[in-house]
Amino acid sequence: MIVAGVMSGTSADGINVALVQIEGGSLGRVGPRVKTTAGLPRLPRFKFLAHAEYPYPKNVRRAVLAAMNAADARVADLARLNFLLAELYARAVLLTQRGFGMKVELVGCHGQTLYHQGRPAPFLGFKVAATWQIGEGAALAARLGVPVVSDFRPADIARGGQGAPLVPFLDYLLYRDEGIGRIVQNIGGIGNLTAIPRGASPGRLLAFDTGPGNMVIDAVTEQRFRKPYDRDGKIAASGRVLEIVVNQALGVPFFRHKPPKTAGREEFGREFVRDFLKQCGRADGRDVVASATALTARSIADALERFVIRRRGAFREMIVSGGGTKNSTLMAMLAMAIRPLGLQLRSSDEFGLPSEAKEAAAFALLAYQTWNRQPSNVPSATGARSAAILGKISYA
Repeated sequence: MIVAGVMSGTSADGINVALVQIEGGSLGRVGPRVKTTAGLPRLPRFKFLAHAEYPYPKNVRRAVLAAMNAADARVADLARLNFLLAELYARAVLLTQRGFGMKVELVGCHGQTLYHQGRPAPFLGFKVAATWQIGEGAALAARLGVPVVSDFRPADIARGGQGAPLVPFLDYLLYRDEGIGRIVQNIGGIGNLTAIPRGASPGRLLAFDTGPGNMVIDAVTEQRFRKPYDRDGKIAASGRVLEIVVNQALGVPFFRHKPPKTAGREEFGREFVRDFLKQCGRADGRDVVASATALTARSIADALERFVIRRRGAFREMIVSGGGTKNSTLMAMLAMAIRPLGLQLRSSDEFGLPSEAKEAAAFALLAYQTWNRQPSNVPSATGARSAAILGKISYA
């Protein structure tokens, strides 16, 4: 089965579409009350086929960024944005099919996160956890003429999990090894890792969000240079790191919280960036971007040292994916930060999956699992009480 995965991340820079071929793995259809606590099902065969990226129109990106974690927003605008993004996702899938001469049979669409609060918090006299990804699945299915699986995160939250990270299912499928412990680090808007001990079963995975990925870097670059991102890390390479600012930023409570934990614009969005820039004061803009880049690299290394690396040699490789891999200054800083931990830095491209396609490919895989009524969250990663069949299916 050829499945399209559609992803638009917290950086809100655009739409990623990955086409993958997935076969087997299912243990047969199961009823909705099947017990899924014993672990993940038999793993399917997975082959990456193609990938394409499509930037959001500038006005759409502005609207998405304004709606994320907004203190107030018009309900009508949010409803319209939900349907508009579905139209853009459909166009992206159709263009990708046409460009590579393939026809998909199923689509997994993560949608655009507007709000994510994985831990319960007080609301109207109750304690509630909540997540919201927009991009109407019914509209997408109608435009493409194939079933669409969307809204993946709520099923995990309903079981007491944080709804993230969900990529560990793909990480385990692709990167598990009998002889080598591996850490798989994605650097999108937010950074997240999956630690896979050598010969590990799914129940022994550890996964969580490490903190900002590109989000803070992009925001300060926009503020100081009126550019959406630091292309190839050239601005950061020309600056010097403001050590006091970075150390103060690393002192925020999120970095000390034990996994499972998730992050988003609620933790590292406009309020965090405002405080970060305030601490930078009148420093040269190049130094500000360099410091934001160092924050991402050091927060990843700090997470490894605090929560993952218990003894030297237990993990030998770090496999990096996501848009952050295009930032050579960030990659150099990360390599330096993890060197004392005895890790070799590698790219997911070396394993046949382009780094920028990984998250989209992951949601293609999750959609396949859901279509076959199989679970695909990893409770040891999300904190859920049990495995869950994720998402909602919209039929064409």
